Amino acid sequence: MTNKSNLKQQKTFNEDSIIKLMIIEDNRFTRIGWEAVIQANKNFNLVGSFSDCESAFGSDVPQTADVVLMDIGLPGISGIDGVKYLKEKFHDILIVMCTVHEDSEEIFQAICAGAVGYLTKRTSPEELIKSLIEAYNGGSPMTPSVARKVIGSFQNVKAFDDENKISELNEREEQILNLMAQGKSYNAIADEVYLSIDGVYYHIRHIYEKLHVHSRAEAVAQGIKKRLIAPPK
Repeated sequence: MTNKSNLKQQKTFNEDSIIKLMIIEDNRFTRIGWEAVIQANKNFNLVGSFSDCESAFGSDVPQTADVVLMDIGLPGISGIDGVKYLKEKFHDILIVMCTVHEDSEEIFQAICAGAVGYLTKRTSPEELIKSLIEAYNGGSPMTPSVARKVIGSFQNVKAFDDENKISELNEREEQILNLMAQGKSYNAIADEVYLSIDGVYYHIRHIYEKLHVHSRAEAVAQGIKKRLIAPPK
C-alpha cells in the first residue's frame, strides 16, 4: 500500500527549523567529527549517535529522527540493510548515506532501498550541513563523483525492448517523475509545472501507486528501469 503520510508531512526548511538528526557510523573519529558539526549548528538537534545499526534500532531514537546520516560500510547489519529496515519501519524518515569507497553497486542498492542522498566522507562540514538541509527540504543531495557513478549504474540497467515498454504513467506524471529524478524539491516541482503543492502531491501519490513503490528513490529507480523516464544527466 502506498505510504501517503510521507507526502503529507513534507517539510520546508527555514531559519527557525530544527532538524532532528541521528548518526550511525562505526568509525569513532568520523562519528565525533559529525557530532561536532551538527551540535555547532542551531538548526540541528542531534537526537542520537551510534556505532552500529543494532544499537540504533534497539533504541527509541529512530522514531524521533527526521534525518539519518549513515555509513554504508557498517559492521553487523550493513548500511544497505539498515536503509531497508528504517524505510520499512519509519516511512517518513530521510536517510543520507556516507562512504569512503565509492562502489557504484553499493550506491545503487542503497538508493533503490530508499536512501535520498549519498555523500563521500571527504565532504566538508559546510557541504554536509547544506546536504542535510537539502534532504530535509525534499532534495536528493549527492557529491559530483557519486552522482556520476549513480548515473552510470542506471545506464547499465538492462532496458526493456521498445515494444515491451510499460506506459503506466500519463504525460504529467512522467514530467513530475523526471523532475523528481533531477533531485528537485516538491516546492520547486510545483513552480515548474504550474501546480499547487497539493496538486503535485496528488500526482506523486498516483506515481507511487502505479509503480508500486513507497519513496522518491524507488519511484525514480523503477521509472528508469521501465524506461518511463531517462536517467538524470
